[in-house]
Amino acid sequence: MTTANAADSLRVGVAESDITPPVGFPMAGYYHERLSDGTIDPLKAKAIVFRDAHAESALVVCDLIGIATDLSRAIRQRASEKTGIPASHIVISATHSHTAPDYMKALYLKLGGERQDAIRAEYIDKLINSPVEAIVRAHAAAKPAELEFGSATQTIPVSFNRRSVMRDGSVKTWQSYDNPNVVRAAGPIDPEIALLTVRDEDGKPLGILSNFALHLDTVGGMKWSADYPFFIEQTLRKAFGSEVISIFGTGCCGDINHVNPRSKDRNKADFIGNSIGESIHKQLTQLKRIERADLVVKSRVVRLPLQDATKEEVAQAIKTLAAANRREEVDFFEHVTAYKKLILDQFRHREPHAVTAEHITWGLSRSLAGIGETLPVDVTVMTLGRDVAIVCLPGEIFVELGLAIKQASPFNTTLVIELANSVETIYVPHRAACVGGSYEVTNSSLQPGAGELLVETALGLLREAAKDTPSDTERKPTP
Repeated sequence: MTTANAADSLRVGVAESDITPPVGFPMAGYYHERLSDGTIDPLKAKAIVFRDAHAESALVVCDLIGIATDLSRAIRQRASEKTGIPASHIVISATHSHTAPDYMKALYLKLGGERQDAIRAEYIDKLINSPVEAIVRAHAAAKPAELEFGSATQTIPVSFNRRSVMRDGSVKTWQSYDNPNVVRAAGPIDPEIALLTVRDEDGKPLGILSNFALHLDTVGGMKWSADYPFFIEQTLRKAFGSEVISIFGTGCCGDINHVNPRSKDRNKADFIGNSIGESIHKQLTQLKRIERADLVVKSRVVRLPLQDATKEEVAQAIKTLAAANRREEVDFFEHVTAYKKLILDQFRHREPHAVTAEHITWGLSRSLAGIGETLPVDVTVMTLGRDVAIVCLPGEIFVELGLAIKQASPFNTTLVIELANSVETIYVPHRAACVGGSYEVTNSSLQPGAGELLVETALGLLREAAKDTPSDTERKPTP
């Protein structure tokens, strides 16, 4: 099949919309309320829509810390009604910016018809409607496009495994290598920047979808910011024009951050984003053209086993959070555990031991309340011919799990995007990490083995998609 024929069969559209909250709205990322006092750069929802004669799908990446299941269901249902794309073929993911809104309690109150501050309620309308708008506009703008795929390697060090093996055999997060008890990093990094470029029929770049495994928490402060992906966008717009849309899908970075344990200096958002943006820019001329871009979409609901929250644990959690709210000194890990236990109490029990909304903000859920022993999450795969696969997973996934999917994928380039459609898993470690413990394991709502179950599901869907993709025997060699 020629490139022209491939373009005739597949149409692609990109669009973006603003989701920046008002000043004074709560900010996400930590275990206490903090209210924003300004904006550094805007928060956006960025959509890419694929359409051919047999299937349609949409991916929307939002500058948010996570996607609550309540939010993804509301957006997907409304977008499906407006475009005809099946809701199961729509993925809403988050970049994980910590300078983004803590919207879950406002969303919870809005969906329950409960009274709250009018400004917060109005923002929830915007938070639902703006990503829908991006999908609708990308769907309407979809046209024959030239797609290019491949990857760049991030050679300038900006990502580091933040878990360390200690001399006593334990694993600890956020250790400096100045500590003589540190033996080595507990895991690898993933230096690949997987890429998919959308060009119009004249070769002009319309959108660049990139995927890299690095935690977002590089800005700090009390102002809204999209973190380092903003600078990726700025770098690419300087190179290709202000209309190109940079869509950054966060890779599996549950144990990866920007702090070099061998250095006292911390990389900042502009350095990280500009560096990744330059790596992408330099590689774009080396990407390969997709000659046959048949679209296949596969999605499956997986039920991940949840940890429990006993009556006694919930009672202790309430005491711990109350002490923290009084600004008393509370052990950090006990604080994290207390918050998690109240979230689990809400999920596991039809009649929770606590009135959850009185104690926590993020983690509140209408759709998951009383769900029981397992958490239903979506794993979605979108493939383009034999060349590109986009794998979308819930939660903050450990890098080893993402690497396992990439290494076993039958597609030439595989983007693995985390924090898709559900954040209620919180962290998703692999089994070995669960043995080692420390912060990410403490802050996971799941039983050990859930990460491996996601890998098995993703690989199963990738293999199904490969079988359903038409034979490429007629494909001409890529020039």
